[in-house]
Formats: sequence, C-alpha cells, structure tokens
Amino acid sequence: MSEKKVTILDVQQSKEEKRKLVMITAYDYPFGLLADEAGVDIVLVGDSVGMVVMGLEGTVAVTMEHMIHHIKAVVRGCKGPLIIGDMPFMSYNTSVREAIHNAGRLMKEGGCEAVKLEGGVDFAPTIQAIVKAGIPVQGHIGLTPQTASALGGFKMQGRDASAAKQIIDDAIALQDAGVFSIILEAVPAPLGKLVTEAVKVPVIGIGAGPDVDGQVLVTHDMIGLFEKFVPKFVKQYTQIRPIILEALAAYKKEVREMAFPGPEHSFTMPEEALQQLKKMVDFS
Repeated sequence: MSEKKVTILDVQQSKEEKRKLVMITAYDYPFGLLADEAGVDIVLVGDSVGMVVMGLEGTVAVTMEHMIHHIKAVVRGCKGPLIIGDMPFMSYNTSVREAIHNAGRLMKEGGCEAVKLEGGVDFAPTIQAIVKAGIPVQGHIGLTPQTASALGGFKMQGRDASAAKQIIDDAIALQDAGVFSIILEAVPAPLGKLVTEAVKVPVIGIGAGPDVDGQVLVTHDMIGLFEKFVPKFVKQYTQIRPIILEALAAYKKEVREMAFPGPEHSFTMPEEALQQLKKMVDFS
C-alpha cells in the first residue's frame, strides 16, 4: 500500500527526481484494492475496459456512463495511487464546451482526480481549455486506440523520420497546453527517448522503450487474464487464466460427483428442531 496519497505534484516532480513512475489499469473494486496494496503510483481506469472486461472489439463503443460506473468502483478500493479516468471516444471530440463538461463529469460523478484523452497538436486547444477549467489532464500520443483504424490498426507509430517528428511536435504541444504527464504508446525505443528529452513533463511509456519516465501496462494483459491478443510490448508476469480454469474444472467435477458441498461447507440445525419441522410439514 502506498505510504501516502500520490498527487499530481508527485507525478510532476518524478521526472526531476529521476524516479520511475509505475502505472497500471484497473476497472473494478477488487483490482482497485490490489493496485492500492501493491503501492503503484497511478491507476488508470482506461477505456480498454471495453475490450478486456466488456468483450467489445475496440474502445469506440465505450460510453461516459460506462466510464463513470467503472471509475466509481475503482475509487472505492483504491486510496493511495493517483486515479485517472479515461475520456471515451466522442466525449471530447465535438466541442470544447462538451469536452469540459464530460471531463468534469468523470471527476465529479466518478471521483477520479484527473482525466486522460488521446490526441496531439489538434487537441491542444481542447486540453488547454479543460486545464483552465481546473481539471488535470494526462495526454496520450503515438498509437491512440480510439482512432487506431485511421492509423492503420494497432501498429507501431513513428516508423519514419517525418512521423516521428510529428509525435515529438505532439508532445511539445501537449506540454504547452498544460498536461501534467503524457502516455506514449507503441513507438520505437529511440523515439521514446527523444520524446522524453523534448518535454519537461513525465512521459509514461507503453511499448515506448526503457528511457521514458515511467511505464504503464493493462493489468489483464500482464497477468495473463486477457488472451485474445497479447501486444509485443506486454510482459506477462504470471498466468492467471489457467489457474482460474483449473479451479472451475475442479468445482464442476465435485458438484457433479456430489463431493461439494461437504459437511464443512454446510449448516446444521438441532435434531429436536428438525424432528418438529418434519411433523409440521406433510409431503405425502
């Protein structure tokens, strides 16, 4: 468990202190508790919930109501880490006014302490307006899952010099707009280093190499619970899915064979009360 509550200021100071940030995702109360006990710095309630929890093909169909529901659950169990709520697709794309309103909803109704949204230079004015409204914003550039189809799918970004330069420009634009940190996803490791050196705010990588200011992974990926596909940048630290399947198979077997529940899992009643009950009930 975190020794103290992680704040926006703690995250901002981590870069100067050369302290690597540890960030993971959580979508419900049990995983919020686990993240809290593990003592990570940041918990993202990501729109990846659509894929790893809701069974959707992508993140586009995730709504504000979905996000608020899951943020509230995580907040109930997660007290130490900084909690960030993901702004879902089209919650900030149509107008600055709507973006501020929806960012405020995630904080006010969900209870998170900051919001994250995808996009670079084009979204800098929107981010600046949200920050001006008093809502901390984390940026997200490189591979942006909400618009992955426009980027050619879930593929590495910044392959050539021109594309890489654009990602650096995006990072600088987000910094100037007032973000307190930036997620950088699926870019070559050398580019991850250059982006990190180009801005003063912490850059948290996911598939961006070792030279960024911190790392984030989707928890269900790293524990082997979501196996529809495993990105190249994911390290699976354990395999939970086979353990769960083994437990379910054992449960099924014992129920079918009447080995469960046993006496140790059953309640009893006094024999006298049982006999009285039998006299009171006629099943004939």
